[in-house]
Amino acid sequence: MFRGAITALATPFINGQLDEDALRRIVRWQIDEGINGLVPVGTTGESPTLSEAEHKRVIEITVEETNKRVPVIAGAGSNNPVEAVEYSDHALKSGADATLHVAGYYNRPNQAGLYEHYRFVHDNSELPIVVYNIPPRAIVGLEVETLAKLAELPRILGVKDATGDLTRPIRERALIQKPFSFLSGDDLTSVAYNAGGGHGCISVTSNIAPAKVAELHKLCLAGEFIQAQALQDQLFTLHDALFCEPSPAGVKYGMSLLGLCTDECRLPVMPLSDQSKQIIKQAMMGLQLI
Repeated sequence: MFRGAITALATPFINGQLDEDALRRIVRWQIDEGINGLVPVGTTGESPTLSEAEHKRVIEITVEETNKRVPVIAGAGSNNPVEAVEYSDHALKSGADATLHVAGYYNRPNQAGLYEHYRFVHDNSELPIVVYNIPPRAIVGLEVETLAKLAELPRILGVKDATGDLTRPIRERALIQKPFSFLSGDDLTSVAYNAGGGHGCISVTSNIAPAKVAELHKLCLAGEFIQAQALQDQLFTLHDALFCEPSPAGVKYGMSLLGLCTDECRLPVMPLSDQSKQIIKQAMMGLQLI
């Protein structure tokens, strides 16, 4: 099972191109800071605007630099199940430990269609699958019963839950009768999600503060929720600040302040306003990150 603080990696760019040196530096730093896993080429990794070659290269570099020290859950999702299988095959060849799959955006299938999408990917690929349930971006989301049915497939082993419904881990655990990774997809509510039976978070904030986010989820896994809440209160301003404008512009600006990469994003994500930059800088200073 996947547990703890798992970073949804930002993809660094320089002059419009993938910054391979920065990506290697970021992965090494994440592991040195105690992160429990990495997700390359997810939403924070700007997967919609990466070319196929860039998508695959980011996964290859992440796996190489990780060198099996922590799990790599490679983003492989698509609204086209055939493409999702292709990306899954590449993740397997690259040495990733699992794949993360979002589905349903734009074509908006019903629950039966979502199930069949994931079943097709499952039956035509080999790596373990973490289902990404994010109706705010995908428009459609997996109902509790649909996720439980998917969990009956042997290699569907977890969910990244970005529904905002904190009853989900409770209701899903009642139906899923096997070891299964329940992972929050939202830093702001991750402590509450874990208190409901979750096992960690695929985190955006850990791009900036991996050691603190890792400590937060270590406390949650130990059942130390009072201490976890106190640390979450400290992190709240940063969680909030990073989304003051469309992500990952805030994340990349924060990473640039740490000297990890440039703050460059791809359109249609715009550069931050000066006001937003100041908000993020103040939040990072408040946590003594800079």
